Amino acid sequence: LVFQSHPKYEFTYKVEDPHTGDKKSQHESRDGDVVKGVYSLHEPDGTVRIVEYHADKKTGFNANVKREGHAKHIVPEHHYHHH
Repeated sequence: LVFQSHPKYEFTYKVEDPHTGDKKSQHESRDGDVVKGVYSLHEPDGTVRIVEYHADKKTGFNANVKREGHAKHIVPEHHYHHH
């Protein structure tokens, strides 16, 4: 008799720090050899990167990356000198 463990778990975490602007979250679950998850993080340009991933023994690790929102364009300030 051979006992094979069947790993199974699920977790979620979220960070929102108004002082640093750090905003991110992740959710992942595993059932046997299959791991699925999604994580998101707020980029410095104002967009949100969302990564959905799936891993198993047949196909390995696969990720789908999306960006949401509009990037903030930083406009340089021009200083005009009057003589």
